[in-house]
Amino acid sequence: MGTPDFSVPVLEALIASRHQVVAVVTQPDKPKGRGKELAMSPVKETALRHGLLVYQPMRARDAAFIQEMRDLEPEVMVVIAFGQILSKELLEVPVHGCINIHASLLPKYRGAAPIQWAVLNGDKETGITTMLMDEGMDTGDMLEKRVIALEKKETGGSLFERLSLLGGELILSTLEKLENKTLERTPQNHEEATYVKKIPKSFGEIDWGKDAASIERLIRGLNPWPSAYTWLNGKLLKLWEADVLPDECPEDKNLILEKKENCGVILSASDSGLQVQTGRGILNITSLQLEGKRRMDTAAFLRGFSVPAGIRLERS
Repeated sequence: MGTPDFSVPVLEALIASRHQVVAVVTQPDKPKGRGKELAMSPVKETALRHGLLVYQPMRARDAAFIQEMRDLEPEVMVVIAFGQILSKELLEVPVHGCINIHASLLPKYRGAAPIQWAVLNGDKETGITTMLMDEGMDTGDMLEKRVIALEKKETGGSLFERLSLLGGELILSTLEKLENKTLERTPQNHEEATYVKKIPKSFGEIDWGKDAASIERLIRGLNPWPSAYTWLNGKLLKLWEADVLPDECPEDKNLILEKKENCGVILSASDSGLQVQTGRGILNITSLQLEGKRRMDTAAFLRGFSVPAGIRLERS
C-alpha cells in the first residue's frame, strides 16, 4: 500500500525478492497538469509495469474494499506513504498485521513531513523505522531502524531519495525476521513523540528577519518542493541554493544600518551571488529562478537582469 515516488523503491524491492506481492493498493488517479488529465500514481505505474493486481479505493475503510482484502488472504501488508488512514478492521486483515515504513527515527517526527523537517531543523542524523501499525498516527510498536547522517548540503530531495532506497532495504530485513520469529517489538515512548504536519506552499515564503542559517536550511529543506521563495520587483523569486556568510558585507558596509530596517536588502550583486541582509548574518544566494524563467545560477541570472544593491526582497 503506497502512492508517491517515495513508495516505489519498497515495491520494487518486494517484487525483486522471494516474497509474493499478491496486490498493490494506491490512491485513485487524479487530475494533473494544465489539461487536468487523470494521471496514475507512481506506485500504480510500477505495479502495472510488473503485471500486478491494483486496487484504488476512494475510502480504504469501506466495507466492500476491506472484504476484497480479506479475500486475498494476505500474510502481511506493507504500507508506505499510502495517504489514507487505515481502520481497525483493515489492520486486522493480514495474519501478521500491517507493517509501516516511516521516514524518521520514531517517535521523533510522526506525521506527514518528517524528511523536510530533518533538514529544516538542522538535524545531524535521521533514518527509517519499520513499525507494526495500530489505529494511532505512527504510534505502533517499532520493529527495526536504520540511521543515516545528513550531508552538509542535504536537501529535502536528496534525503527523500536516500531514505526511499533505505526503506526498500529495511523492509526485506524486517520481513525476514518476522518469518524467522526473531523480530522484536519495541513500544514507543509517547512522551518523547513529536508531530510534523504537511507543509503548505505558503510555508516557503522567506521571512528575512530570521537568521541566515535558518533561511539557508529552509531553502535546502524545501528543495525541490514546495520551494523557498521571496519577491523581486513584484515577481516571485524561488531560491534554490545559498550559503551563510559572516555578519558583515565587505562590498558596502555602509548599507548596514539597523538590521531590522535592512532585513531583505540586497547588499551586493555579483557573479559570486546575491548577498542579502537577514536578521542575523548575510545570506549569499547562488542559484535562483525568477517567475516565468528557468532555474539558473546567479551569475547567469545577472547577465540578463540588473539587480542594484540597496533594493529589498519583499512583496510590492
